[in-house]
Amino acid sequence: MQAFLLNEMRLHNKEMNSAFTNRTEIAEEYKWNLTDIYKSDNDWEKDFNWVKNQLPEYRKFIGKLSSNAENLLACFKFDDEIGIKLERLYLYAMLSKDSDMSIPKYQAMEERIKSLHSKASAESSFIRPELLEIPDEKLLAMVSSNENLKIYQHVIDDLLRTKTHSLSKPEEQLLALAGEISQNAYNSYSMFTNADLRFGKVKDDSGNEIEITHARFYAAMYSKDRSFREKAFKSYLLPYKEYMNTFTTMFNGSLKTNIFFARARKYNSAREAALDRNNIPLSVYDNLVDGVNKNLASLHRWADLKKKLLGIDKLKPYDVYVSVFQNKNEKNYPYPEAKKIVCEALKDLGDDYLSSLTRAFDNCWIDVYESKAKKSGAYSSGTTYSVHPYVLLNWTDLLNDVFTLAHEMGHNMHSYYTGKTQPFPYANYSIFVAEVASTFNEALLLDYLIKNADDKDQKLFLLEKYLNNITATFYRQVMFAEFEMIVYDKTEKGEALTGDTLSELYKDIYQKYWGEPMHVEEEEKFTWARIPHFYYNFYVYQYATGFAASEVLANKVKTEGEAAVKKYLNFLKSGSSDYPINILKEAGVDMNSIEPVLAVSAKMDEILSEIENLIADK
Repeated sequence: MQAFLLNEMRLHNKEMNSAFTNRTEIAEEYKWNLTDIYKSDNDWEKDFNWVKNQLPEYRKFIGKLSSNAENLLACFKFDDEIGIKLERLYLYAMLSKDSDMSIPKYQAMEERIKSLHSKASAESSFIRPELLEIPDEKLLAMVSSNENLKIYQHVIDDLLRTKTHSLSKPEEQLLALAGEISQNAYNSYSMFTNADLRFGKVKDDSGNEIEITHARFYAAMYSKDRSFREKAFKSYLLPYKEYMNTFTTMFNGSLKTNIFFARARKYNSAREAALDRNNIPLSVYDNLVDGVNKNLASLHRWADLKKKLLGIDKLKPYDVYVSVFQNKNEKNYPYPEAKKIVCEALKDLGDDYLSSLTRAFDNCWIDVYESKAKKSGAYSSGTTYSVHPYVLLNWTDLLNDVFTLAHEMGHNMHSYYTGKTQPFPYANYSIFVAEVASTFNEALLLDYLIKNADDKDQKLFLLEKYLNNITATFYRQVMFAEFEMIVYDKTEKGEALTGDTLSELYKDIYQKYWGEPMHVEEEEKFTWARIPHFYYNFYVYQYATGFAASEVLANKVKTEGEAAVKKYLNFLKSGSSDYPINILKEAGVDMNSIEPVLAVSAKMDEILSEIENLIADK
């Protein structure tokens, strides 16, 4: 799980490091130890076959859940046992495949476990509708009558909350069976844009002719050569314009798929259905978009300052990522040194957090270095019950890698504390809170590095980096969220979304967010077609809410000390034992208010003022 900017920067890092190492050449201490999951592939096969053979056992519970508390508990425990095994099987297959994606065996294992998971979903699809057939009073009485069932109280409460959106057993089974084909639009988009699309050739900032790729496009956006940035920008977006009809068809297919599932479950909109999964009120989304629209002055201020510092008349989309300030004393950051920096930056979180972090560093939870056929980018594996979480990196000794480490270890510690504290039904957390811990760590790391900067140049460089984080992880994601909200609303009203309609809409929103200093190039309006997150069904707004929440919580830790740290650690331990809005409120931030939006814009203004003061003193 990571913010869009980090994905872009990591791809940039990977592109700049073209030397591939054979995995056997990397020391064991820098590779994850998968024997913590299964000692061997044969042990994986044993568990796979066990789950496969056990799935028909679900049928013995059909029609019997209402008979007594003992049957209900037995069904829940069996379902948990299957779920624990499936998680473990998937983790091992995914990490084995990602270690070396050229090995067909592990590709096949991942596909097999996905298929087995679908079968398990189909076999267990009777549980929800059968529970909902039980009168509410009787079901609640059954739960309260058995001490071992009380652990499922929040599960039952959430089930009853969504009762009006649940269907009959045959209908639920049909929707479960439709799960795989519902991904067709995204799968087609992903294959087309990643495997088939070609982006042309341009001359780079050294005069060499290069073929533009996704990674080279991102790398080009950081080039100091504006002419190269412009050529790469236009070359990269040209195929999205040329194949606009195809992208429009795929995108409309995704919109209509999600609308179909929402209507099938009697929701008023696809947005309501998507947010209701985690009991997020629509007002949270509305407040975020409205709050940002009323506080765009900070982003406009940054655009105006950046335009002046770059010495250009109009800021253009390909100027957004290039650094204004240079870290003249930029150095390499070997992984061992980066670990020390991250620990020092996070020391305010206390001894328990630091010892848990050190445990991850010292016990091969992290796959550090790039190697031949290893998956690119970075991620944390998330919570897998009874197994610690893992982190994938592709280390290149750059400062961005240090931030990536802090980010992913935020996820890792969130998963670790959740898995350690919560029982299986709650040993995970929603996407709504997933980016809080990661961006929280980044905020503390940035503060630490800024306070310990060697000189003004380094401080200005880091302050700009902070602004870029806010721009990409907060404002850009809210811009995406507003676009997504509008296109679903139009589709649900029966309006036809053509490529021209989508492109003009995106261009108008982009212009509004960046304001008068920005001149929106014609090519930028086709950017909507290249964003995979628009296929994720109201996903991107959670990057922004997570970032805003982390800004509030990080500030509380810095200003309130131990009391705020205790609340924050309790947040990391909460998993899904309550609704995410409630969990964040307990931690100290109300996401149904404008406070988090104001906290971000206030931080941006604070940084801008500090930059202006440093420039004036130079």
